Amino acid sequence: MIVETGSRRSIQYFTIMNAIYVETWRRGELARRVEDSRNALRDCQMCGCRCGVNRLAGEAGLCDTGLNAVVSSYGPRFGGEIGWGGVGNIFFSHCNLGCVFCQNSEVSQLGRGHEATAQELAEMMLALQQGGCHNINLVSPSHVAPQIIEGLQIAASRGLSIPLIYNTGGYDSLDALHLLEGVIDIYMPDMKYADEEVGWRYSGVRGYPAINRAAVKEMHRQVGDLKLDEGGTVVSGLVVRHLVLPNGLAGTAETARFLAQEVSRDTYLNITPDYRPCYRAAEFPELSRPVSPQEFLEALDLARQAGLVRLDESHGAFLMRTD
Repeated sequence: MIVETGSRRSIQYFTIMNAIYVETWRRGELARRVEDSRNALRDCQMCGCRCGVNRLAGEAGLCDTGLNAVVSSYGPRFGGEIGWGGVGNIFFSHCNLGCVFCQNSEVSQLGRGHEATAQELAEMMLALQQGGCHNINLVSPSHVAPQIIEGLQIAASRGLSIPLIYNTGGYDSLDALHLLEGVIDIYMPDMKYADEEVGWRYSGVRGYPAINRAAVKEMHRQVGDLKLDEGGTVVSGLVVRHLVLPNGLAGTAETARFLAQEVSRDTYLNITPDYRPCYRAAEFPELSRPVSPQEFLEALDLARQAGLVRLDESHGAFLMRTD
């Protein structure tokens, strides 16, 4: 729900409408996606890394994940801005980004968690729905889209109907996103960097801006701008998250211009000041301090100057990723 508080807006991620994948499942299309996505694992191109390994044979790419997804935890999250029923989080291990400032490195970098079969993923989704969650928040899902689709096919056949949020670091391949069309209601990607060398230095991936921007454009093509019903409940759409980094390293001006000029001026953008030096950030002097209030306010101003009109200025109070 959009909540007006002076000049600030926040958003509640909950809905009771059937998710888009329900119709995709009824048509039999979801079953075909399961087959297509499993075949794609033979030469994996499922995220921006495009490793090309055969994950059906148990090979692991840069994400260090083979045939089965690794889940660190799942369960509802409650809070003042999320809704009375909570959001059903499923946290996947082995993020496909190697951010040196990750706030959750035990999961994303060191892989804490356990392998989960498609059946187990389905059971998690169903348990979250049965527990009253309004949606399922898939956190760091980029490298396990096929596993999610397979689990979803099982869960949908057993009555799962709440929407899915694709909560990603933004290093997503178009191959995976095409498989997810008609499956995901709400895309929530990061846009971390506007400079390729900055992305390589701090997240260890090549071509982040180009891959990220292509992914965001495809997400927007699928679900459009953020949509709400008459009661202010999120129906579907794109929400972009941009973490302000010290010393302008996130490239806020370039990212905002891209969104305004090549995606939509109505893109819902959550600019957050929550950066703090974690994990290996102390090894990089330019990242070794928190973001200042002035840097955050400057980032908001840059987004306005670019022409964006839907800014979440609530200091990242909703459904934040943990890296």
